[in-house]
Amino acid sequence: MLSWQEFEKITKTILESHGFETKFRFVFKDKKSKSEIDVLAVRHDIMLAIDAKRYTAKWHRKSALKKQAEKHVERCDRYSKLVNKKVIPVIVSLIDDSIVFHEGCIVVPFESLNDFLINLHAYLVEFGFL
Repeated sequence: MLSWQEFEKITKTILESHGFETKFRFVFKDKKSKSEIDVLAVRHDIMLAIDAKRYTAKWHRKSALKKQAEKHVERCDRYSKLVNKKVIPVIVSLIDDSIVFHEGCIVVPFESLNDFLINLHAYLVEFGFL
C-alpha cells in the first residue's frame, strides 16, 4: 500500500498532467492559525485545494470523510479570504466508490480522479461552484 506521502505526490502529479500549476504541502497563516493544504492546484481561473486522504480499513471511512470535509471547507474558506479568490475544497480519497458532495466539499475517489479532472467544468456546475 502507498504511504500517505506517496499518495499526496501521485495526486499532485495527476493534477499537473491535467495542466494545473501546483503548490505542494502549501502552508498559509491567517488570524486564526497556520494551516496546510496538501496540493493547491490552479488552472485558468479555477483554484482547487486538495486534501489527500489515504484511509485504512480500520477507519470509519464515511464518518471520517465527512468530518474531514467539514474541516477542509473551513480551511479553504479561510484561505479564500486571504487571496480574495474562490477556493474549491476537494478531498481525494484512496478508498471510496463514488464522487460525492458534502457540506461544500467535493469528495473524489482516487480511481475517479482522472474522470473528475477531465469533466471538471461539469462537476463544478453540478455542485454549484460555477
